[in-house]
Amino acid sequence: MPAESRLVLVPIGPVNPGLLPWLGRGLAALFGRPPSIAPEASLSEAWYDRRRQQYRSDEVLAWLRARADPAAWRVLGIVEADLYTRGLNFLFGQASLSGRVALIALARLHPSFYGQAEDEGRFRERVLKEAVHELGHTLGLGHCRDRHCVMHFSNTLADTDLKGADFCPACARRVAQGG
Repeated sequence: MPAESRLVLVPIGPVNPGLLPWLGRGLAALFGRPPSIAPEASLSEAWYDRRRQQYRSDEVLAWLRARADPAAWRVLGIVEADLYTRGLNFLFGQASLSGRVALIALARLHPSFYGQAEDEGRFRERVLKEAVHELGHTLGLGHCRDRHCVMHFSNTLADTDLKGADFCPACARRVAQGG
């Protein structure tokens, strides 16, 4: 299959290898694009802010954008780290509107991050929602007012848990119309 039809998943730093094929299948079902998993890239210490004990998402995303396969349909970076950007204490993901590259951060999607028992099902549900959300931004979608739409802004993990993994009818129409 031509590379331009593929969704490329890029693990940045160690990511549970079983998660990537599962996520690829879920995204393929939603977007109709076959997944491709790139080799693991290193999570650079240059992106780490020691004072905050978090990684700077803008730098990770810029690195990913500079190295993204230009023939890929979309590129999704996946990092098992805590990220932040200027003006936000943390983020679950980041993308530029109508760009081709997005990034999701897994650290805060784990129940164990909050001192709760790990729940693989809940964790994976959150990962899929955040991946779809960020890829939605690359398709030109902004945040949606519908609290159940995947494009609703997640200010907290409760927001992520409340929303679905699908686009609301209005957002789905925009995606079908090309963003």
